[in-house]
Amino acid sequence: MNKKTNFLLFTAVLLIGFLPLNAAKPQKEPLKILAIGNSFSDDAVEYLDELALADSIPLIVGNLYIGGCSLERHWKNATEQLADYSYRKSNLGVFTNQDHKTLLDGLLDENWDFIVVQQVSQLSGKYDTYFPYLPNLMKFVKAHAKNPKVKFALHQVWAYAQNSTHEGFANYDRDQMKMYLAITETVKKVAATTRIKIIIPSGTAIQNCRTSEIGDHLNRDGYHLDLLTGRYIASCTWFETFFHKSCIGVGFKPAGVTDRQATIAQYAAHYAVRRPFEITSMADFAFSFLPISDKIIPEILVY
Repeated sequence: MNKKTNFLLFTAVLLIGFLPLNAAKPQKEPLKILAIGNSFSDDAVEYLDELALADSIPLIVGNLYIGGCSLERHWKNATEQLADYSYRKSNLGVFTNQDHKTLLDGLLDENWDFIVVQQVSQLSGKYDTYFPYLPNLMKFVKAHAKNPKVKFALHQVWAYAQNSTHEGFANYDRDQMKMYLAITETVKKVAATTRIKIIIPSGTAIQNCRTSEIGDHLNRDGYHLDLLTGRYIASCTWFETFFHKSCIGVGFKPAGVTDRQATIAQYAAHYAVRRPFEITSMADFAFSFLPISDKIIPEILVY
């Protein structure tokens, strides 16, 4: 054998010797989150997988999607096994979309850690509309979930833009603040009644950002979030809620969102998770002077 052959053999032995060590490293199990929702949950999870990937967090997130779907309809779909859902899923960053699925199809697809529920937006601030449908739906999930320790989370959605023409805005006298306050108070009360311990405060995060220089420009049609900053804020809120890590400084922002917009969005989400039922004013937001620390929270003006 010549020197080159000896070197190649020696290198191969070394590599083979290291393979079992690498293979033996435990792989962290992905966190698995399923939303039983509608277009608002679709908006909220749009960038969640990319945020997780940027922070090296393994994540599987699914959304059982029907546009404008209420809790009453979700419960009807569950009891009658109606294949009315689009089942949208990101598995470690790989996206799939399957139509004509039942709620049970999505529920049994993974050993979900968390199930997120929400009311349709125009009824989110109306306490009576959650019952008996939400408790019934929770019983159905518990009876069929593959994970007996699955936990529920309640999505606090956002109020409409002040100029929204959505017909459901009339439920709140076409008043954004009235809608926001109704949603936050209702979600708090519903969570207490159903003993759901996790609330995702997307609505407060959006309202926080509306007090900033970005203003009331976070919706694409008056009620759905815009495809960039609005959706990014909601995804950051989910990120911080489920991963128990600050979203400030996370290494992903959507193309088309400026660094300043991204930082404002991250702080809006961060403040919302810290204060889920109060608006944190960002009117004089100067992020270059704000430390990434909870110490800043008491200094921020809260309405």
